[in-house]
Amino acid sequence: MNVLDEILASTRADVASRRRAVPEAALPAASDRPRHAFRDALAAPGLSIVAEHKRRSPSAGPIRPQSSVREIVSAYERGGASAISVLTEERHFDGSLEDLREARAACTLPLLRKDFIIDSYQLVEAAWAGASAVLLIVAALEPAALTALRVEAEERGLDALVEVHDRSELEVALAAGAELIGVNNRDLRDFSVDIERTFCLLEAMPDSVIVVAESGIRTPEHLARLRRDGVHAALIGERLMRESDPALALQALLDGSL
Repeated sequence: MNVLDEILASTRADVASRRRAVPEAALPAASDRPRHAFRDALAAPGLSIVAEHKRRSPSAGPIRPQSSVREIVSAYERGGASAISVLTEERHFDGSLEDLREARAACTLPLLRKDFIIDSYQLVEAAWAGASAVLLIVAALEPAALTALRVEAEERGLDALVEVHDRSELEVALAAGAELIGVNNRDLRDFSVDIERTFCLLEAMPDSVIVVAESGIRTPEHLARLRRDGVHAALIGERLMRESDPALALQALLDGSL
């Protein structure tokens, strides 16, 4: 069993447990938020930054174990982020839905619930916690399930960022109607990172698709190349979470001084 399979197995168990504890009908109504706020933030001129709150990961181990969500996302907003990604997976990333709720209370930027979404119950949770978007990972879903979750997410007022790793997954994403596509430069099966994944897939992207580069983006030169090649947004987490002042670090990345 690879790392992704392990995470998906635990996710299925955790979702089933949460559903037993709080049935979908008992979840509070979704919070009010503008539709397509996440998509619109990424579609703005220039290269948008989706700054991520992430305490740990299976590949990096502890990153910022005792981080305050409020402090981090407030710093990201001051630093010039266009949107915020919040890891909510608990067992492997030390995240939670409460982190998403705290982020919603601390900033005005659109929020992405970054998790291993495999069940419509998680969409209801995301909307209730204040997310504007959810991540759907092609490698984690059968094509029919991917399409169904993307459609339901949009019906619930959530943008769907569909994540791919290679050409075959990109074809699945496009067939599912994805309009926001994230290219994860980290392979979730072995956690190897290759930033060239994004550039290799760009030529196969339709002009109508909003492209987000994820993982391995660490320098102003990386951002300059993404901007030059027409990528719409970059998702950056670990690079900023390790900084003592994430706001200054993000500003320095954006102005090229870091």
